[in-house]
Amino acid sequence: MSTGMSAEELHDFYLRYVELANKRDFDRMDEFAHDEVIVNGSPVSRDEMVGFFRYHTTAVPDLHWEIQYVIVEGNRIASRLIDTGTPVQEWNGNVPTGASISIAETAFYEIEDGRFKVMWYMMDADALRQQLAG
Repeated sequence: MSTGMSAEELHDFYLRYVELANKRDFDRMDEFAHDEVIVNGSPVSRDEMVGFFRYHTTAVPDLHWEIQYVIVEGNRIASRLIDTGTPVQEWNGNVPTGASISIAETAFYEIEDGRFKVMWYMMDADALRQQLAG
């Protein structure tokens, strides 16, 4: 399926999306995601998707996503990121210990009509547990 966007435009689109997340500018999510998005295999509303971001950034207020690389092929984007921050409340089943974390995240996206339609992401849960355990 064509997005009407070049590989360079999709790359820039993704950079702007991660910048939005790092700035907590979630009110602009309609520029990036359809009303309904498939996230890790389940349909969710854009508002629910924003809720996921708010959950993560409430538990880890200084959460920062740093892009390691981005690959664009057709209407798909693949990315590896490093997520850093210090959890202040339970996060993904882990109790905060005051320790900061730095974990890998891998994400895959499908773009339809210039916005995300399908998203898959995986964080290194073992590294998260180990780093919080000290």
